[in-house]
Amino acid sequence: MQVADFDYHLPESLIAQFPPEVRGASRLLHIDGLTREDSHFSALPQFLRAGDVLIFNDTKVIKARVFGKKDSGGAIEALIERVLDEHTALAHIRSSKAPKPGARLIFADRWPATMIERKEDLFKLQFDGEESVLDILEQAGQLPLPPYITHTPDGEDAKRYQTIYARDPGAVAAPTAGLHFTEGLLTQLQAMGVKTGYLTLHVGAGTFQPVRVDDIAEHTMHHERYSIPAATIALIEEAKAQGGRVIAVGTTSLRALEAASQQGFLAQPEGDTNIFITPGYQFRVVDRLITNFHLPKSTLLMLVAAFVGFEEMRSAYQHAVEKEYRFFSYGDAMLLEPKASV
Repeated sequence: MQVADFDYHLPESLIAQFPPEVRGASRLLHIDGLTREDSHFSALPQFLRAGDVLIFNDTKVIKARVFGKKDSGGAIEALIERVLDEHTALAHIRSSKAPKPGARLIFADRWPATMIERKEDLFKLQFDGEESVLDILEQAGQLPLPPYITHTPDGEDAKRYQTIYARDPGAVAAPTAGLHFTEGLLTQLQAMGVKTGYLTLHVGAGTFQPVRVDDIAEHTMHHERYSIPAATIALIEEAKAQGGRVIAVGTTSLRALEAASQQGFLAQPEGDTNIFITPGYQFRVVDRLITNFHLPKSTLLMLVAAFVGFEEMRSAYQHAVEKEYRFFSYGDAMLLEPKASV
């Protein structure tokens, strides 16, 4: 298939620049095969049943964007892609000239670092001193809002571009399907017998990278680290055994579950993955998907088409544009059920 097959017209006015005034006050488009239903996210419980299990990604967005300068005085902007250990990280760097191995950098006029080596598009940075990379970013970094959100991040973004259950720092972008969930909704779901499990996939900046080839079969995905606890695997196995459905909250949860099952059902509970899910993929774990609306020509839109069907995806997005749903990270959500669901 061609990248152009996944294009659609989106009026700029439908790109959500801010979250809804109240968390969870979003719309929900329910897609069950060819059937569409316009609803609200607060109505999610009516689409679920006792024995279902929701799988959430508990990654926490870090203040990954940090500004500084080279020894030569030239300005640099670093976007930390992955924290490797207490003092080492991989970063995207924007500057007039790329720093070479051994180059000295200083961030926020306070924290020095050395560029150790280049790994394809990323730069390995070694930070000096006793403070950890995460501590430095917390003090000097800026929340890395997606490129289509045009305002400078503020205190409200610090709260709202984070799920209420985020606990494992390391993501460059939020698992945005989870932004709709509130404590009240989780309590309601648990009271009706819907179970909840957690995994961690640290979302990288590659999630926003465009596909630069015409034929999607030639595209290579970026790598992301994931980990699925034994307790979550047990919940999923129990749900499958008792006729419950596994509902991935977000494409990152889905990618982690499916990546873990390439060599057998959840047989690889942790590792790096660059799994690229496109139409024709046979899903091994996930029965339902809660997700936001994704960018035209994006790998996430291709994943949605694989899950719900190509024509169903195109029809759903056309409907969402006509009904003026809010798009992307701060936008509305979809609950997707495959055409063959029973």
